[in-house]
Amino acid sequence: SLAKSGIHQIPKEYIRPQHELKTITDVFDDENDENAPRLPTIDLSGIRSEDPGKRQRCRDELTRAATEWGVMHLVNHGISGDVIDRVKAAGEGFFGQPVEEKEKYANDIASGKRQGYGSKLANNACGQLEWEDYFFHLVYPEEKRDLTIWPTKPEDYIPATAEYAKQLRALATEILTVLSLGLGLDEGRLEKEVGGIDELLLQLKINYYPKCPQPELALGVEAHTDVSALTFILHNMVLGLQLFYDGRWVSAKCVPDSIILHIGDTIEILSNGKYKSILHRGLVNKEKVRISWAVFCEPPKEKIVLKPLPETVSEAEPPLFPPRTFQQHMEHKLFRKDNDDAVDPK
Repeated sequence: SLAKSGIHQIPKEYIRPQHELKTITDVFDDENDENAPRLPTIDLSGIRSEDPGKRQRCRDELTRAATEWGVMHLVNHGISGDVIDRVKAAGEGFFGQPVEEKEKYANDIASGKRQGYGSKLANNACGQLEWEDYFFHLVYPEEKRDLTIWPTKPEDYIPATAEYAKQLRALATEILTVLSLGLGLDEGRLEKEVGGIDELLLQLKINYYPKCPQPELALGVEAHTDVSALTFILHNMVLGLQLFYDGRWVSAKCVPDSIILHIGDTIEILSNGKYKSILHRGLVNKEKVRISWAVFCEPPKEKIVLKPLPETVSEAEPPLFPPRTFQQHMEHKLFRKDNDDAVDPK
């Protein structure tokens, strides 16, 4: 509503603190910076190859990207281009509706109703607001979905999103298998540690970043790492994602037909820091609306204690993270709770 109101100055609650303002750039300027580091692009066709050498090379590239960057573009990922187009069209259709239509699906964070349409999902570090609206809901496993809060307009929203979640769940297994092997573990180990087929939850957050009259003062999403095990991101090919890599903010270029993969805190903890959960943020701009579709693959909140796996710990590499449930880790991250909520490792 603010973006469409014709304002030339954004309200003060959207203006970032001074230390952040120094680092916010015009995201389109970054597009032409040939000297900027580029996050890796991994061609996943190799992990399905009948050639053992090709399979191993692909696994090595993926684990190297997870170790050095913690984020990468995935191409030839096996998810139907038609399904991706339908998911994007459905999300764009939902956000293209009048505000009063979208507000029928409004969430209520204060009462614990996190799923639905809103503008603020969690307490952020500086108390400022982010220049975005979003729609957030659980999409997998099927039996845990609440279809009553899924949009019925556009008509393809439910079938397209359900099919995308199903195909993405299979991709998550492939990625977790490669990451397990990269740690010298059995191929199914990491998937088991994050909840397995029955308990790993896939949560979709469609982020809608309107045009912003003063993009140099605002952020779409502030700097954070994902608490998830893995995060998969689609977007509408508008620049905005930035990664904090090697001491500087680097913009992710747009790679056609790719899905962005983030390693989340959960895998960083289980791997004792071998795989990185990278700090990232979202910029906004004056010219174009940006939309992204982020699917967070999360372990069950209370059933599993997250801590470095024994195989990743040694005298030379002691555990870097205290044991916590996923719920405790989220509270620690989002609400700045202290370490005294850690689980007794005994």
